[in-house]
Amino acid sequence: MGENVYLPKVAEIIEIIDEIGGARAIKTFRVKMLDEADDFTYECGQCAMLSVFGKGEAMISISSSPLTEGYVQFSVMKSGRVSLALFALEVGDYLGIRAPLGNGFPVKEWEGKNLLIVGGGIGIAPVWSIVQTALGKRESYGDISLYYGARTSEGFIYKDGLAELKDQISLNLSIDAEEEGWDGYVGFVPSNLLDKKPSPENTIAITCGPPIMIKFVIQNLSVLGFSDEQIYTTVENKMKCGIGKCGRCNIGKDYACTKGPVFSWAELKQLPQEY
Repeated sequence: MGENVYLPKVAEIIEIIDEIGGARAIKTFRVKMLDEADDFTYECGQCAMLSVFGKGEAMISISSSPLTEGYVQFSVMKSGRVSLALFALEVGDYLGIRAPLGNGFPVKEWEGKNLLIVGGGIGIAPVWSIVQTALGKRESYGDISLYYGARTSEGFIYKDGLAELKDQISLNLSIDAEEEGWDGYVGFVPSNLLDKKPSPENTIAITCGPPIMIKFVIQNLSVLGFSDEQIYTTVENKMKCGIGKCGRCNIGKDYACTKGPVFSWAELKQLPQEY
């Protein structure tokens, strides 16, 4: 009899990073499998169903790179029953993991190309793994650019990681409104793209963030000359089972948890516009 896909493996929390406080608080959890034989391999962009025993489970993007050793990383915004239960956990506590789920970004196919990565808010989490993977295999990729926006300067996550990126890639941070002491770009991420005008030549663009941001990022990438096949994003429809059985995340006949969550814009624009 095969492995029970509904049965989570057990992982131990080894580190918790408080990224942002307040009503929209975000924490990053680093975990390791309790049984080393349960270690799993995954691709950039894949997800995991995290469960707090007795409380429920929720689909969360894997934000660490497949090259990372010693832990798997998840960043979670406090927003519902399961996330509240996750926020109550401490280092040394256990949670359940069903992973990896969904498809991933074809980073192997992108070798030799420039990477333009565009994120907003906690939407940086699903594409952070691409940044780290590309840096870990730096000789395999061309120029790497990251455009990342937040409402305020306190709204960025991975602050230590961003500080390290300044000398490694083209880093373009932005906030929505003027703020004392901020000397970076002021305005929304899609506008920052039009202002900087990144070249589409031999470049793959990857974006993730609030749906309205993704919409205008893709629109502006098209204005800049990016083809539909050069643009990739993720779909975050409500996922309940994670394996294409419950039908909660359908886009027409397809399920975001199995055919996605990663799509090129060429693929996604062929699907019913109901997501």
